[in-house]
Amino acid sequence: MNNYYGNDSIVEQVGTRVQTYMSHVYGWMTVGLVLSGLVAWYALSSQQMDYLLFNTGLGGKSLSGFSWFLLIAEFGLVFALSGMINRLSGSMATGLFCLFSVLNGLSLMPIFITYTSSSIASVFFITAGMFGALSFYGYSTKRDLSAIGRFLFMGLVGIVIASIANFFMKSAPMMWAITYISVFIFAGLTAYDTQKLKEFGMNVSSEDSNVFRRFVILGSLTLYLDFINLFIMLLRILGDRR
Repeated sequence: MNNYYGNDSIVEQVGTRVQTYMSHVYGWMTVGLVLSGLVAWYALSSQQMDYLLFNTGLGGKSLSGFSWFLLIAEFGLVFALSGMINRLSGSMATGLFCLFSVLNGLSLMPIFITYTSSSIASVFFITAGMFGALSFYGYSTKRDLSAIGRFLFMGLVGIVIASIANFFMKSAPMMWAITYISVFIFAGLTAYDTQKLKEFGMNVSSEDSNVFRRFVILGSLTLYLDFINLFIMLLRILGDRR
């Protein structure tokens, strides 16, 4: 009888630990999305940011050197947070995540210029609903998604390579193929990453606030990237251009 109640108590403690971890992950992911959105809207109304982000010539607007610097800096921050998370303090990880969200907001400005405000808003809510349903599935399903996750990761690598190649080829059919395939990849990754984070949360204690915070930020970054990429791909498909 004592063992029964003891096991029941352990299960309850693990469940509470997972809920605490995931609630913080979703909370900081939301902070990142809000930061990116506010920065993108500010940049849209700022002539100085327009000057910094774009070159204007006879061929129209093109990305400036500063825009390329932003993209490189974002990749660097992602690799720093992912690869050096054990060396970072919780506050440093939080600061880097917020910096990444701000820089990504600036990078989203070309999208805000290209599409109408109403379509951006509608696609955002579509993405939020889709993300919520997929994340809930990943959190609640008993099915092991590890094999699917490995397949999706290989697909993601292929998409990145194809996108780089198409940057030079400028093929519209390839761009649309990449877009539709990416929707399925990031939709699947949302469910897979949520399940992976849930399992990870079983072993992360909130007693050490420093360790807890940095792994919360790592989880938030993972889901943030899934959401943003899913949003961008759906906007390409469903968005109305100005």
